[in-house]
Amino acid sequence: MKATASTVEESRTASAAPQAILRRSGFAAAAPLFAADLAAARSLDDAVQIVASHGRRLWTEAVRQAGEVADDRHLYWARLTLSARLRAWRPDFPLEDSDRAALSDRLERASRGHDDLVFPPDDRLLRVIVTGFDPSGLDTDLRRSNPSGAAALTLHGAGFEARGRTAAVRTALFPARWRDLSAGMVERVLGPHYAPGPGAAPADAVITVGQGDSGRFDLAVYYAGWRDGTADNEGVRAPGPVPLPRAEPGAAEPPAWTESSLPRGAVPARAAGRFPVREATQVTEIAPGETAPRTRAGGPVGGSAARAGSAGAGFSNEVAYRNTLLRDASGRDVTAGHVLTPALEVDAADPEALSGPAFERDRADIVAQLRAIIEAALER
Repeated sequence: MKATASTVEESRTASAAPQAILRRSGFAAAAPLFAADLAAARSLDDAVQIVASHGRRLWTEAVRQAGEVADDRHLYWARLTLSARLRAWRPDFPLEDSDRAALSDRLERASRGHDDLVFPPDDRLLRVIVTGFDPSGLDTDLRRSNPSGAAALTLHGAGFEARGRTAAVRTALFPARWRDLSAGMVERVLGPHYAPGPGAAPADAVITVGQGDSGRFDLAVYYAGWRDGTADNEGVRAPGPVPLPRAEPGAAEPPAWTESSLPRGAVPARAAGRFPVREATQVTEIAPGETAPRTRAGGPVGGSAARAGSAGAGFSNEVAYRNTLLRDASGRDVTAGHVLTPALEVDAADPEALSGPAFERDRADIVAQLRAIIEAALER
């Protein structure tokens, strides 16, 4: 297979802000080391091991750094620099299109924590999965951070007491790309934790997190089986029904709506902090017998067509919808729902700044309060 052109995301890594972020973080060395190891590969098996090893190293180092500074941008831009090197790699041995695609997928899984959703074999544990997202909205500002991703890196491996047991937290990141969601990434990552194989224990809570557009936390209650026209990190728009994995013949149509099972009434009081925490129940729907969408509070009416849930109709809504659909299909009583964090912005008045006291304070406070929200959500 010939090397292919960089993706839209990969092409952004050459810009000044991503390069400065990588230099400041120490991740700038990751790409040349990766390229050197790839150049030494003598077979596809060698390449698989190299890609997996470097992907795991990115994730492990990002989690370690998050214990000091919870910056998700280091991992995001480093992953893309490795992805670009992999795409441009021309090995001395035959490499089919499918082989390169599989290597790319291996890099994504290893560097996003997807391989690290493993719990100790202890039935006394509460198994808690928390997911976040990559930075997005990068056409507006390449310096953007996503507090849901920062929180995921910080919380990976955390433990605390809940329900009289010890909660063990494992985390993972999802991209802001429609093609990955359409290909079933959420189902592949979270599905095994709802219906585990022999000898494996299921998750007790799966809480997805995304960034909102306000100065508060929203506990989104209703999720829509519908995408809006939001452009992803590759500039792609894919509006319409959420494309789900093919169901068994004769299976019922997927529901228009799913619902959170977080104990949302109690969480705001137990997780009070600098930012308000509120329950969000608004939806946009087309009611039976009507043709135009309307927005209403309190959730959907029976039989309505979904157009947006309480987390909108973008990436947050879709991951939440897919997650709670897995919960419902499992028939298990699992704590599952979605939290929208406050928005996080770098100072627009100084386009050269990568951070700043207000930015660092906001991100740290968001991460700390999100942990309190997750702890409160487990007390049900």
